[in-house]
Amino acid sequence: MNPYVQYMYSYPHKTAYRPLEDVYLKEYIHFLKGSENSLYIHIPFCQAKCGYCNLFSVTGQDAQDMDRYLDAVKRQGIQYQQLLDSVQAEFCELVIGGGTPLSLLPGQLERMFGMAADLFAFTKDRQIVAETAPNQTDAPRLQALKQAGVTRVSMGIQSFHDRELAVLGRRHCAQKAREALHLLKSSDFACVNTDFIYGIPGQTVNSLLESLKEALTFEPDEIFLYPLYVKHGVGMQYQGIRPDAEQTYLQYQAAGSFLKSEGYRQDSMRRFVRRKEEKTYVECGFGTSLALGCGGRSYLGNLHFCSPYAVTRQECLTRLHEYENTTDFTRISHGILLSQEELRRRYLIRHLFLMPGLSLEGYQKAFGSSVIADFPILQDWTDSGYITLQKKRSAEYLTLTEAGLGYSDHLGPQLISASVQTAMEEWEELYDRLPRQSEKL
Repeated sequence: MNPYVQYMYSYPHKTAYRPLEDVYLKEYIHFLKGSENSLYIHIPFCQAKCGYCNLFSVTGQDAQDMDRYLDAVKRQGIQYQQLLDSVQAEFCELVIGGGTPLSLLPGQLERMFGMAADLFAFTKDRQIVAETAPNQTDAPRLQALKQAGVTRVSMGIQSFHDRELAVLGRRHCAQKAREALHLLKSSDFACVNTDFIYGIPGQTVNSLLESLKEALTFEPDEIFLYPLYVKHGVGMQYQGIRPDAEQTYLQYQAAGSFLKSEGYRQDSMRRFVRRKEEKTYVECGFGTSLALGCGGRSYLGNLHFCSPYAVTRQECLTRLHEYENTTDFTRISHGILLSQEELRRRYLIRHLFLMPGLSLEGYQKAFGSSVIADFPILQDWTDSGYITLQKKRSAEYLTLTEAGLGYSDHLGPQLISASVQTAMEEWEELYDRLPRQSEKL
């Protein structure tokens, strides 16, 4: 059994999205009333397209290109602001993702944060999250993050072994990662997260543990462990590189055991937190998020939308230019409208694969039915030892067992509906037929 079928970081996947007609943001803006909202700004620029990367990112852009992009983000923000004011929307979180957001120059970072502060209302205790990479992490940029009040910084290190970094197509070296992480930790952010990848061809359990042991010398607050996936359109696909699922799973087991022995709490298959207090239940099934920028995804009730999915540099550039030439950002032209059944699936996926799991009472209140009755497969998983029923503070939860955590990427895809699965397969079939040349990493 292959533990690595698909990473269910959101549902449905963007490849299930399709063109939309006569859908406008004003019809859904009421979902943003109140303060439990997240604002996401997508910065698509990167130094290079890593060999495994299937995220929306472009390379080779200069400062003028980035300024032009920020001009478009500002135009989009102004159009959104006019609608947000009508419902007195506030945001409790600002996330800057990419790409590599710190590809922006320090002055451009200040401009971006200033733009957000001028256009949108934030709660007093808002959290600000930013992503970075070793080559783009320097003192002036980190100072810009500090001035903006960033509370969490996530750095993609992936490995402390140069040979493994080369296989991944990363452009930084291990020594640069060490220097950047030291600088990041010395900047005294409230939370520092590091990302690592396992399942890299040629990687061993020992080399993975060596990277993690070195990471712990910097005392990161959180560590995310990602299994290597080679998806459509990425450089590794053209190179014929395929991870070994059996070896990947052995590395996962060893890494998880090591981190837990070092005092890290496992909150999901990927997330390990250096805190001893028990993780409390957080309602996340109906969270609202509004995105600015090309490649960012918005969630407003049953409407999910973003620019059409793109992987390669040239495809992303095409979408980027379309975005910069957009005149009406409030017309939603690409996305998906979720049925009640799909909302149930999303709610289940969003909770079950995070600790402490799915609240039976929470699901009952949200949908007026029993999750076990709606999804009989959960009983099968219970019988197989993947999930268990637990009581916490008089509430009952369906919680992944240790085995279930390790097989999250095998179990999650089984919850995809037939219609969404068909749409995803149609996209992949069409993508495979498109003529294209392999791109340089």
